[in-house]
Amino acid sequence: MQNPRLAGRYAKSLIGLAIEKNQLDQVYNDMLYLQSVCRESREFVVILRSPVITPDKKRAILESVTNGKVSEMVAGFNRLLILKGREASLPEIITAFIEQYKVIKEIFVVKLTTATEASESLKSTIVDKIRATTSLQNIELKTEVDPDIIGGFVLQIGDNLVDASISYDLNMIKQQFMSNDFVYKIR
Repeated sequence: MQNPRLAGRYAKSLIGLAIEKNQLDQVYNDMLYLQSVCRESREFVVILRSPVITPDKKRAILESVTNGKVSEMVAGFNRLLILKGREASLPEIITAFIEQYKVIKEIFVVKLTTATEASESLKSTIVDKIRATTSLQNIELKTEVDPDIIGGFVLQIGDNLVDASISYDLNMIKQQFMSNDFVYKIR
């Protein structure tokens, strides 16, 4: 992130305006669209950050990408960024906006890592268990596949980590063998 304070301030301003105009969910969806554009097109981000390309050209490119796909508020916000010379920070502003939106809406991101693709029933079971055992109600479950964990799962809820993977269990057994004086002397 180039300038997180700047991104946070612009995101906070946009959230404030969106709340004032009662368009927060629409602006959030627009930001998700812009985030997908930034992720899918590296060239788009390079153009925004290029000092060689003129602001007028950047505005035309940004408007052609977002034409009819984002609200007038977000289109105006994009024009403001270009006017102020802050268009290079658009990806960071989008990320900051999404994070602040989730805080406002009390959406908690939970990361589930499994050795193979998790089924929908497993995902819903895990979300239900989290809701039953914690005060978290709005949960966004992100899944990741990591064959190195061999089996089981790793669940991250904020700063808390639940490692129920086979690789973790094997490492714990290895540590127990290494710390056992009797087994250590046999070698």
